[in-house]
Amino acid sequence: MSLVRLKIKGISYSQTQNGAYALILNEVDGDRKLPIVIGAFEAQSIAIALEKEIRPPRPLTHDLFKNFADRFDIVVKQVIIHKLVDGVFYSSIICERDNAEEIIDARTSDAIALALRFQAPIFTYKNILDKAGIYLKINPEDEDESESESILVDDMIAEELETGSVQENYKAKSLEELHNMLDEAVANEDYEKAANIRDEISKR
Repeated sequence: MSLVRLKIKGISYSQTQNGAYALILNEVDGDRKLPIVIGAFEAQSIAIALEKEIRPPRPLTHDLFKNFADRFDIVVKQVIIHKLVDGVFYSSIICERDNAEEIIDARTSDAIALALRFQAPIFTYKNILDKAGIYLKINPEDEDESESESILVDDMIAEELETGSVQENYKAKSLEELHNMLDEAVANEDYEKAANIRDEISKR
């Protein structure tokens, strides 16, 4: 079975499952998306790894694992989403130490959070992408697209895969106030709010 490389497209808050998020993976050489439902903690950990400018004051669990692995010369080479059963994705972390390769079973959300920290590639098998991959309809006006070519996903990923939590209105705040709010959000480990504030600062 051939492997297909994936990249992270975004994280969207789920309107249908309370406290859940949708992690959206995109095939590197194609248009299909692979949505995976993950928990809030894992979504936060992945978001922090993606947002290089936000640094938690203390290591999160996945940061601790990375520090532990670095100390003992363990390298994560790649992550493979290898199985899909009843809507649940199963993944393996391919590690290497002293030229010996080990395969470790992991939840997909944890595997991806670690892959980001090790800058390791993420793969899935073609048959899994054929089964669970979707084409998101970005422009609803394009009525000529056939139903088979454009599967609309539920509210979980209804908007173009931008981070889906409702953003607080920061436009009225000054830059100094925004920077103070950013520092406070990071100190309180509210990284979702910190990311939203950082986005507003970037717009200025």
